[in-house]
Parts: sequence; C-alpha cells; structure tokens
Amino acid sequence: MATFELERGFSGPVIGIDEAGRGPWAGPLVVAGVCFKTYEGLPDWVYQLNDSKKISESKRNDLFAKISAYNTFLAGYITTIDVFKIDQVNILEATMEGMRNCIDVLRTDENMVVLVDGNRKPIQQEWCHAVTRGDSLSLSIAAASILAKVYRDNLMVQLAEEYPEYGWEKNAGYGTAKHKEALLKHGITVHHRKSFAPIRALSI
Repeated sequence: MATFELERGFSGPVIGIDEAGRGPWAGPLVVAGVCFKTYEGLPDWVYQLNDSKKISESKRNDLFAKISAYNTFLAGYITTIDVFKIDQVNILEATMEGMRNCIDVLRTDENMVVLVDGNRKPIQQEWCHAVTRGDSLSLSIAAASILAKVYRDNLMVQLAEEYPEYGWEKNAGYGTAKHKEALLKHGITVHHRKSFAPIRALSI
C-alpha cells in the first residue's frame, strides 16, 4: 500500500514520477510528475492513491480529477513523447527524456528529491532515486501513475475516433487480438511505433 514513508525519509520536498505507455504498439508515451507540498491535513482520497493498474477505471478517473484540481497542496506536470521520438531514440530513452522533462519543470529548488518508478534513473545525481514498484510504495509516484495513465487513455480514445478499426479506445494501443487483426487488414498508421518488432515486421 502506498504511503508517504519514502517521502518523509528526505528533508526536502519530493517529486514522484511515473509513465504510462511503454509497452503499446501505438500512441505516445506519457510521463507525469507530482510533488506534494505537505504531508499533513490532506483529504482522505489522497490515501486511496495506488498503482494505477490496481485501481478501477472509474476510480482512476475520479482520482485524476481530484489530483488535477487540488493545486493548493500539490504540483503536477504531464508530458508526452510522440511516436516519432520513440522510434528515433527507442522507448527506454524516450521514457528517460520524459522523466527529465518533468524534473526540469517541477524541480524548482536544489533541495528537492526525485523518486522515479522503476530501476533506472533519468539523471545520475544523488538527489534522484529509482524505486522498484514505486507506484505501490510512494503516494507521490502513485499520483503520477494515475495522472499518466488516465491522460494517455484519454488520448487513445481521441485517436480511436480517427482510426476506429484498431480498438484503441479499449486496448490503449496494446497488441490485442483485435489490434493485430486490424493491422493485417488495414495496415499501420502514423501513430504506430515502427521501431517495435511486430510493427516493423509489417513495414518490411
């Protein structure tokens, strides 16, 4: 269960960062960062934050709206990395770039600490820490996880209106059976990641 235990271990403010969309065959990568300005007197819903994949869609949407509205006690930022950049530099480096974008915006004080979900640091500095399963441990990372996932899911719903054959409103660009079938029938789009093996195979 996510708590503020990790955050309270540092003397300065903490930024939690997570991403959504590393695995899909189509659509952008989304990275989000959240920094709580205080850990005291927060509303009850804050303690319901968790890894976005462990929360129902309706609950994620509700928490997304709350996180986005409560700028009095937190700061948040969302950045997207498009498929062209993903294909140019690879998905790992695209993720690191998105995380660095969040750090550039949110880290306004040299005393601020950064916690990123995963096992790789986007910046090799002592104030930046990689936390495996961070979205299940840190409420800051959990909040970022929800921002990133809901924002990306909404983007994929919008793209699905333009390309309804691929079912992106339901599969979010992942390689489901319907997505595979649509690729074979309709081919790849400008939103597909051509550097990914299943898509690259269709491009040859």
